Amino acid sequence: MPVGIWTFAFDGKEIGEVRAAAREVEALGFAALWFGEYRGREAFTQAALLLEATTKLPVATGIARFSERSAAAAEAAGRTLAEAYPGRFTLGLGGHRPGGGGSAIREYLDAMNVADLDFPADPASRPRRLLAALGPKMLKLAATQADGAHPYFVPPEHTAFARETMGPDAYLAVEQAVVLDPDPLRARQIAREHVGGYVQLAAHQRANLLRLGYSEADLAGGGSDRLVDAIVAYQSEQEVADRVRAHLDAGADHVCVQVLGAGPEIPVDGWRRLAPLVL
Repeated sequence: MPVGIWTFAFDGKEIGEVRAAAREVEALGFAALWFGEYRGREAFTQAALLLEATTKLPVATGIARFSERSAAAAEAAGRTLAEAYPGRFTLGLGGHRPGGGGSAIREYLDAMNVADLDFPADPASRPRRLLAALGPKMLKLAATQADGAHPYFVPPEHTAFARETMGPDAYLAVEQAVVLDPDPLRARQIAREHVGGYVQLAAHQRANLLRLGYSEADLAGGGSDRLVDAIVAYQSEQEVADRVRAHLDAGADHVCVQVLGAGPEIPVDGWRRLAPLVL
């Protein structure tokens, strides 16, 4: 199935360990490797390191923050990677700029499109461009001014909503968090901590969940059981496989799975356990 790996675990790790992990993802047969940009390596630089460390594995930013670089710099970096590694780099783009609202990313995309750069005219020298989109306005923008969307922290019902909103042609790559810990109490705790961090700190994630029909009570106290169960698949290996299939059945072109663990280690063992469930 079109299933990739999504991770935040590379931040703070030695680059040799990160490269080895990328090679493991490739050897296991996953369709792509996605990573976040927060307080670690610069997104395009890290993408180049991961592409160089592997032979065929597609690499995607999930997401590169547009507030961290100019539009021309993002366009130049993306086209450099797409030219050097044809068909292997996807630029997931998003983030927030204070006071910018939705117009900020629209203006940024326009500036990327008109950046005065000396590159080959071949359209293949531009990577697939996806937006971190949740609400209807951003999803429509992703369908019209990019190649599609990369929703994060969403249940399958949002995937169905995104597909309906964007139409049949836009690319839809959805993140899904899972826990593969055999201890059910520990698995539930890991899942709850993951959900709690987002519902307490991320206003756009809260707004999206309310739009989907979850209540303020579901968001209180780190998330209700109902919400934790909807966002993270953790109760069995079969549930993990079923949740990935649910996103695909709802209209996703690709599901990138984030294996959550109890510590900061790169979850290579979890990836090994995941592969036979979803590939």
